[in-house]
Amino acid sequence: MSPLDISLADLIARLDEELPEAGELARISEARLRAQTLSDLGDQLIDHYVSKAKRTGASWTQIGDAIGVSKQAAQQRHAPSAFERFTNLNRHSIVLAQEAARTYKHDFIGTGHLLLGLLGEPQGLAYEILMAKAESEQSVREAIEATMPTAGEKALRGHIAFRPESKEAIEQARHASVELGHDRVGTEHMLLGLIHAEESTAAQVLRSLGFTSDELREAVRAEAAARLAAGGTQ
Repeated sequence: MSPLDISLADLIARLDEELPEAGELARISEARLRAQTLSDLGDQLIDHYVSKAKRTGASWTQIGDAIGVSKQAAQQRHAPSAFERFTNLNRHSIVLAQEAARTYKHDFIGTGHLLLGLLGEPQGLAYEILMAKAESEQSVREAIEATMPTAGEKALRGHIAFRPESKEAIEQARHASVELGHDRVGTEHMLLGLIHAEESTAAQVLRSLGFTSDELREAVRAEAAARLAAGGTQ
C-alpha cells in the first residue's frame, strides 16, 4: 500500500485528461518531465527532515543509516544548500521553474522560468501580489512567454543550470528577506529578487505590468505582515 494518497492510476488519468489530443510519444515525453518533478519534490521532502534531524543533534552517520546510504553519501547529497532558508512554497516554485525550462526544452533556468514558477504556486504570497496588480494569471503568463527564447530541440534530463541573472535574483531574494527582518525566504522575497535583478527578463516583465521596486517592497512588507498575523504561509 502506498503511504501517499495518490496512485499510478491517478497520475495516468490526470495526464490523459490534460493531454487528450496528444499521441503516445508526446505522452511519454510529458510523463518523463512529471517523473523528474516528482523526483525533485521527493529530494526536497528528504531534505526537509534531514534539516530537522540536524537541528535536533543527529549525526550524518545516523542520518545516512536512516536513508540507507553511507555517511559521506548522505552529507554530500543533503548538506545545507543554497535554498536552505527557502520556504517549502518557494522551493516548490524553484522546482516549477526547472519544469518550465524542461517544457521549453531550454538548457538553462532563466528569470522568466523563475517567474513562471512563482505564478505556478497559487498559495504563495508572490502569486497574491501579482494577481492584485495584473488583470489575470493568463495575462502575466502571456507577458512572460512573450520574452522566452525559442524552444530547444530536446528536453534535458537531470540538472539544469541557473543563468547568472537567475543566481543574482536568488541572492537578491536572500538580501530582501534579511532587510525586511524575516527569518525565511518566501515567494514574495523571490519576487523582490527578480525585480532587483534590474537587467533581467523577469524584471522587465514586472515593470511592464506596472511594478516598481519601491512599490513592490512596500506591498511585500504589508502583505507578509498580514499573512503572518493570520498564520499563513509564504
